[in-house]
Amino acid sequence: MTRNSVVTFLAMGIALAGFASAQTIQINRDNKTIAISTTDEATATADIAAVTVGFEIFGPDAKMIYSDGAKLSHAILDALHKAGIDDKAIESSGQGVQRNTDFDDKDTADQRAKRQFVFRQSWEVTAAPQSAAEVIRASVAAGANRTGAIDWRISDRKALQAKAAGNALVKAREVAGRMADGLHVKLGALIYASNETPNAKLYFVRTSSGMVLNSESASVGSFMVLPTLEIHPQTIREEATVYAVFAIE
Repeated sequence: MTRNSVVTFLAMGIALAGFASAQTIQINRDNKTIAISTTDEATATADIAAVTVGFEIFGPDAKMIYSDGAKLSHAILDALHKAGIDDKAIESSGQGVQRNTDFDDKDTADQRAKRQFVFRQSWEVTAAPQSAAEVIRASVAAGANRTGAIDWRISDRKALQAKAAGNALVKAREVAGRMADGLHVKLGALIYASNETPNAKLYFVRTSSGMVLNSESASVGSFMVLPTLEIHPQTIREEATVYAVFAIE
């Protein structure tokens, strides 16, 4: 078997072991190729903070707890507005009154009587990373006792995906080049490339900024002077896998 025949045979094996989606690439003695599948990533600092703001209060009857909840709800939103948060950046996540069934065995009859109903409400507040700490501070000061979790996001995710795919393609050429050297052939032009994973994977480098305040109860109409937390945005990592076919000479 000649060297060219061996190269063709190996290239065909590599390509056929790849993905069925590459069947449109014609591989024969006149079209010698090397096919590579590689994965790489790109990172960027989150530029959006989606902060969970919410509260939970208890009461002896549904009407009373609803009234208290409404007052606290308005107080929290008013505090957010004063902190510079627009209504368009605030989305309701859930709200409602329901009978409380979560009692401690040590609760007295009087304690149970005061906690017959529970009112919960929560929002997702979108802000710039530098404003996340103020969102938490202002809402907690106004009585939001289930607040602080942050979902870090990036506004131009497609650009980060494209960068990850580009990095993977560069890596593919490097691997193909080393294979070509091992086969004593010259790597030619890229003749086909595709994204193996159309549903891109989004990862986060976790930090300690996911604090959630979960105190026993919120107080209606009371405000506290609180310091601002030190919060830093997370690093977002986008991963991409590409399938590339290169000609060999």
